[in-house]
Formats: sequence, C-alpha cells, structure tokens
Amino acid sequence: MIHNTLFSKTVVLAIVGMSVSASLCGCQTQMGGQTLPSAYYLRDDVQFFPAGPEMQLPNQRQALEEYRASSENLDADLGDFQ
Repeated sequence: MIHNTLFSKTVVLAIVGMSVSASLCGCQTQMGGQTLPSAYYLRDDVQFFPAGPEMQLPNQRQALEEYRASSENLDADLGDFQ
C-alpha cells in the first residue's frame, strides 16, 4: 500500500511539474514566413507606418476642383473652335 501511494504521488508530481514547465516555456508559431514571437523582439527596430488622414474630404475636394478646372479648360478650348 505504501508503494502504491508513493507511485501515485510521484506520477502526480511529475505531471504537475511538466504542466508548470510547459506553461512557463511559451510557444512560437510561423505566420507569413515569420517566427512569432521573435527571439530578438527586445532588440528589434519597430516599423511605424503613420496613418493617413482620417477624413477624406480634403482629398475629395481637391479632386473635384481639379476636375472642374480641367473641364472648364476643355470647354474654353472647344469654344474657340466654334
């Protein structure tokens, strides 16, 4: 009976020890040819791409003004031929 209790405690302790060590190790995965998390993440330079303008209204306004200016120039050029 002592032998069975010792064996079961040893097995339980081994399973708990492996579970704890597995949870502390971390994991890595491959995504898009990269190993994530990288082993060099503390020394790696961060690539920062600033966001563009959130409001597209200035771009749309500029495009409309350019279109109107080009159509006015086209109308003026056609008016010379008539």
